[in-house]
Amino acid sequence: MRAWTLVACVALAGASLSGPAEGQSLAGDDPSATSAEIQPAPPPPAAPGYDEDLDHDPAEPDFQVITLRTNLRLPRHKLAFRLTHRFARGLGEGSLSDLAADGFGLDGGALAGYGLRFGLLGGTSLGVYRTSDRTIQFSADRQLVREGSVPLAISLLASVEGLDNFGEERSPSLTLVLSKRLGERGALYLEPSWVGNTRVNPSAPGTDDGTLVVGLGARLRVVRTIALVGEIHPRLAGYRGDLGSGDPAALASFGFEWRVGGHAFQLSFSNAHGTTPAQVARGQQGVRDWFIGFNLTRKFY
Repeated sequence: MRAWTLVACVALAGASLSGPAEGQSLAGDDPSATSAEIQPAPPPPAAPGYDEDLDHDPAEPDFQVITLRTNLRLPRHKLAFRLTHRFARGLGEGSLSDLAADGFGLDGGALAGYGLRFGLLGGTSLGVYRTSDRTIQFSADRQLVREGSVPLAISLLASVEGLDNFGEERSPSLTLVLSKRLGERGALYLEPSWVGNTRVNPSAPGTDDGTLVVGLGARLRVVRTIALVGEIHPRLAGYRGDLGSGDPAALASFGFEWRVGGHAFQLSFSNAHGTTPAQVARGQQGVRDWFIGFNLTRKFY
């Protein structure tokens, strides 16, 4: 009797370990439920303290169009480096064979610049930028309105630059940066700015010392990592140039942008070399030509 009792216990234990029989539902399961009705678990919430400024923005992947500032926010306590390069030889100088022999202007000199930006707070950053003609620019910007509940993003940018390593002819500037996104395809920009002390030549005609400039720019993404960029900076009032050959043309630039990870590379064509507010306001004195250039940005986040 004890042997049969032991066999029965072993059989019951084996049945419980093998699980339910085929076609039999588990206790508490709805036999009519199907796998299609089982919903996936919702994604976990963002970690506390996560900064959404760290996310990639396909409409504004860089902090500048070409020279115009965008409304892309630099995350708090993060860095961004920028290198600019404008080759000195114009594309219209000499014959085509001479230009080709000179590497289409790449063999000559250039106006180069390098700068660093630091995210002081969310929507607030500080920057320093130096060009190879010994111009140094210090800047600070603050985003006033973030696009979303309103149709525009608005930032205020203030800077001051000086010649001879900031030793002379300091030029302050104040710029209002307004942008409108085109979904994820790009953005449009309107940037009125006032630049002081643009008339650095005492013998220049007129009495105006500052210049009112409006920047118009656009970025249009054509594929996931490549975009077209362009901008123009007409002068509305004030100082317009110090040469007898007439007012310098408004700076205009266009180019192609390629983004790879935290890098953004631009190949540009401009009718002037300027990359700072005062250089843009003064224009390319006495020159009517186009120049090859490039910009390179690296985000450290």
